[in-house]
Amino acid sequence: MLSDLVNEVKGLHPLKHYGKVTQVVGLMIESKGPKVSVGEICYILVGKKVYRRIMVEVVGFRDENVLLMPFDLTHEIAPGSLVEATNRSLTIKIGSGLIGKVLDGLGQPFDGEDSVNGLSPFSTDNHPPNPLKRPRIHEPLSLGVRAIDSLFTVGKGQRIGIFAGSGVGKSTLMAMIAKNSDADINIIALIGERGREVRDFVERDLGPEGMKNTILVVATSDQPALMRIKGAMTATAIAEFFRNQGLNVTLMMDSVTRVAMAQREIGLAVGEPPTTKGYTPSVFAFLPRLLERSGTNESGSITAFYTVLVDGDDMNEPIADTVRGILDGHLVLDRKLANRGQFPAINVLTSISRVMNDIVTTPHQKAADKVRSFLSHYYDSEDLINIGAYKRGTNRQLDEAVQQYPSIIQFIKQEVHEKITLDEAVTQLINEFGDGGR
Repeated sequence: MLSDLVNEVKGLHPLKHYGKVTQVVGLMIESKGPKVSVGEICYILVGKKVYRRIMVEVVGFRDENVLLMPFDLTHEIAPGSLVEATNRSLTIKIGSGLIGKVLDGLGQPFDGEDSVNGLSPFSTDNHPPNPLKRPRIHEPLSLGVRAIDSLFTVGKGQRIGIFAGSGVGKSTLMAMIAKNSDADINIIALIGERGREVRDFVERDLGPEGMKNTILVVATSDQPALMRIKGAMTATAIAEFFRNQGLNVTLMMDSVTRVAMAQREIGLAVGEPPTTKGYTPSVFAFLPRLLERSGTNESGSITAFYTVLVDGDDMNEPIADTVRGILDGHLVLDRKLANRGQFPAINVLTSISRVMNDIVTTPHQKAADKVRSFLSHYYDSEDLINIGAYKRGTNRQLDEAVQQYPSIIQFIKQEVHEKITLDEAVTQLINEFGDGGR
């Protein structure tokens, strides 16, 4: 397009500004010049015979020196290495040609293919939608997971946290949602994952069926902290791009905890004071700015799922507490339930969807409340039941809870390849546990 070429020419700067590296300490690079502002992209020229460029971002200033953070390893950077300013912030190219591909934190395909056509430049750091222009959430989204669709119904544009320790089934649950949901497109961000698990997730968990309408953004644990931060921002930007096209997007990020840990690394390197459990103040400023970008706008919706790793299954650790206060609900995956062979291992009594009451019918809500009541009565007396001290007939509500407990667990359990729609899940819930049920 001629207009695209005109805009590109207008963005060119005929004069190049340079600075020189003065020192490298850990993750941080200091340079004298060039004249730049926070958030701009620069390149450091390294090498003796063959030059290569290391992409860096301006993250702050100290005593008139520029503080830079690299997107790559800092090998070969030496005192006096040239720092070239670009006078622009990070942008990525997005379009429907990326569907089915695996991208790095900068939006580049991992297969090295550069000939993807029809892509448009898009900023990775955007403002959240205007609060007064966000449409209210009024329509449920079918996720294909019976326990969530029936007991924690999610609306289009809702943001949900998935809280769990390691190895409790977060990735498998995300893959089920990607394959079974009614969303137009899935954006999945794997931040800080082990490199081995990426291919496992693509081939074993998602498979061809899950990848056909999915874009996967990967920033593995061995990559610099800034690359992991940009992976989260790139995935969110891709979701925003398709939301602006009027689509209903599902954004899944695994995990927000590792994003926060990457921001902590950057904050400590810049010189911020560590506060709660070593997390710097910038972490608690960055999280709401990232998480608020999802949701509804005038064009479409981003229904977001953010996984949170809880150390030792401690739900009150700083990141879990902060994220829980920002999002519109949370699902808690319980290790004890997983050890019993229950998948998904969702703890019904500690999970909540804050918009469910606005998007479901009264019979649906009553049936879900009845299931919670049965489980509450059962777990309150579980020790008595297990040691044989419970006697039938002493408490009518407990009698009913004990009778219904096997049916409830069977209802919650779901095989990984089992498909079920929202309507089927709700009908089954009302028939089994509603006023007309048993």
